[in-house]
Amino acid sequence: MYLDVRSDWLSYVDEVPRALVATNTVANLKALEQSPRHAHQKAQLVFTLRGIINCEVEDAVWVVPPQCAVWIPGGLPHTVFGSGVVECISLFIEPPEAPSLPDKCCTITVSGLLRHLLMRANEMPERYDVDGPDGRIVSVIFDELAVAPIEDLRLPIPSDPRLKKLTDLLIAAPADRASVAEWASRVALSERSLSRMLAEEVGMSFGRWRRQLHVVLALRHLSTGQTVQAVAMDLGYESASGFVTMFRKMVGKPPARYLSERPGPAPRDHDGG
Repeated sequence: MYLDVRSDWLSYVDEVPRALVATNTVANLKALEQSPRHAHQKAQLVFTLRGIINCEVEDAVWVVPPQCAVWIPGGLPHTVFGSGVVECISLFIEPPEAPSLPDKCCTITVSGLLRHLLMRANEMPERYDVDGPDGRIVSVIFDELAVAPIEDLRLPIPSDPRLKKLTDLLIAAPADRASVAEWASRVALSERSLSRMLAEEVGMSFGRWRRQLHVVLALRHLSTGQTVQAVAMDLGYESASGFVTMFRKMVGKPPARYLSERPGPAPRDHDGG
């Protein structure tokens, strides 16, 4: 089953009379790339076990490395795609049963306890006994989700056509170190107009927005086993140390440490910190 993209499965999940429905999914990049934009009544938590999951909503792309999860509120149109072979658990949650959970799309860190609870939920009967042990596990899952740390693994996508074109140009050539004025001229804007529009639409300066893009791209590549050195060069940094400094400032940890705390391939370059 490909995540949650089959219309018959979506309808079925929404009709299951339980606060939580869990599914385990293994899929490849091609299958997930074919995922159409869709929505469902229940909220969804996608927990990545292996590989990188990306969730795209109208105004942002969320990157979900191993040991993280993305929360998608009910009714929010989205599409989900992966980088390489991925394995994940999807939990479909009835919002009224969990009023303390997020009301916006976000990426959260999954603790060791929450990971075990999610794995246990994946083994529960679909129509579990809400008054028995399984029902109590669901309650604990909701409690843990309500206090789970949120990570800023989001790339805001502007709505203005010129800024969308700029986004495409930056993604196509992440190593291009052109100045803000040069990037602005490529989409027929002045540097001042570009800075003002980015501040209004994504709440970031051009420099921070581009660094956020580099973090998203770096996580995708590092989680497949690429070296820190190779990723740094691909993103246009003069040295691995310069890239590591940027990553640490944006994420709070150097890339090797960040990924070593998660299951799956870690970067193979000692320069990762």
